[in-house]
Amino acid sequence: MLVQLICAAFFVSTILSSIFGFAPFSWQIYELIEIGAAVGLFLGILLGVLLLRKIMARNTHIEDQLRLASGAFMDVLDEYFTAWRLTPAERDVALFAIKGMSTSEMAGLRDVSEGTIKAQTNAIYRKANVSGRTQLLSLFIDELISRADEESKPVTI
Repeated sequence: MLVQLICAAFFVSTILSSIFGFAPFSWQIYELIEIGAAVGLFLGILLGVLLLRKIMARNTHIEDQLRLASGAFMDVLDEYFTAWRLTPAERDVALFAIKGMSTSEMAGLRDVSEGTIKAQTNAIYRKANVSGRTQLLSLFIDELISRADEESKPVTI
């Protein structure tokens, strides 16, 4: 970036010197500086392209990791829901609760009364052996963290 800034300053000074009619350099030095400036600009473009490619590759890698984490979270949810023997309705309500939806929002989506949702959430909490939504979510976060820790440990033979 510094090289490009110097090149731009050189070309602007050249324009200004031609406007005001003075030549601070001989034509040989001017030609050498101009060639150097052009090479500097090309290098700036090349480095910019390389950096852009590196950033795009990193972005793709991060998106892949996020996709894997999302899939892992759904796998963990499914494992726990199966172990707790949740009904399909309770699975929906548990997922909505984990997503942070209110009782009235869940009732609207499921087309049932709020009382039904409250009864289902109480059944979920009882089966999961937790006291509320925060502890329910904490179970899954703890599980994902412990799985990530296990995957990052070196394998010993």
